[in-house]
Amino acid sequence: MFINTTAGGRRGPRRLLAGAALALSLATLLASCKQEPAGTPAATPAAGADAPAQQAPAEAVSAEVAALSSDQLREAASKAYQESRLYAPGGDNAMEYYLALRDKDPANAGVSSALVDLLPMTVIATEQSRDRGDFDEARRLLALIEKTDSSYPAVERLKTTIASAETDAARRAQQEQLTAEQEAERRQQLERDRLEQQRLAQEQAARDLATQQAQASQEAQRQEAARQEAARQEAAREEAARQEAARQAASRPANRPAASASDLRAISTPAPRYPPDALRAGTGGEVQVEFTVGVDGSVGDVRVVRADPPRTFDREAINAVRRWRFEPVPAPVTTRRTINFSPSQ
Repeated sequence: MFINTTAGGRRGPRRLLAGAALALSLATLLASCKQEPAGTPAATPAAGADAPAQQAPAEAVSAEVAALSSDQLREAASKAYQESRLYAPGGDNAMEYYLALRDKDPANAGVSSALVDLLPMTVIATEQSRDRGDFDEARRLLALIEKTDSSYPAVERLKTTIASAETDAARRAQQEQLTAEQEAERRQQLERDRLEQQRLAQEQAARDLATQQAQASQEAQRQEAARQEAARQEAAREEAARQEAARQAASRPANRPAASASDLRAISTPAPRYPPDALRAGTGGEVQVEFTVGVDGSVGDVRVVRADPPRTFDREAINAVRRWRFEPVPAPVTTRRTINFSPSQ
């Protein structure tokens, strides 16, 4: 810094002192900048050495993923799931596709169930990213968890521990004064470790999910076999009732008057069970069934005549009517009834 003190300007002592102070300040500032190692941000007096810069919250679903259609999201989620890309990489993983699909179809119970299944392993991956110092990835995974369920118990704990770990890392980085080359190598190794750890974790998670799904499939098969056996037994009882009714009809005097629907007197008509999927979706409708009441009051030959919407309430309507009982009648009576299903009931 050169300061002119020759004639032509004739600065007084005070102006000379001010110029010298300015030069000294600039020299001090330049010296401090030269001493700051490359790649290490200078700590601000307000924040202190222990407080990292405030990070913007990570975006859970990228704009590219959110712009996909429902069909595209379903296909992409299924493919990512099959290829063990459950929560990584960012922008191309099953969890992100499912979240975007849930935004477009909030009532889809299958999507919600898949997200719930993925939460525990995503929490583990978040903790692993935090522990190895990959805070950007930890915040991205935390955003997925928080968007899936903001009240999930691990959310606040992860926020706190990630912030604490980032503060500790900033303190250690400042103490160690890493060079730019060392920091670049550290980040490359960090990326390699992250990719390998995520690959192994996702493969294990996929195996665990496959085991759970196989067990669920076996349980569903067992329940279906039990249902079919119950239906077979019910059909056998109905056949026996029909045979008994035929026997009684054959032994009835020829001049005995035939029975009609007006002769039916209900003893028990339990209401049908509301299908859970239809109830969650708020779907209502009605089913018209035709059935035959035997001379002993039992119900048989149940069939659906008309259903609106089709195949939604058919099974529950048939199961309910088979349990109905009437007072004995002189002869079998075939009639029809309409059963209403309303989610507000």
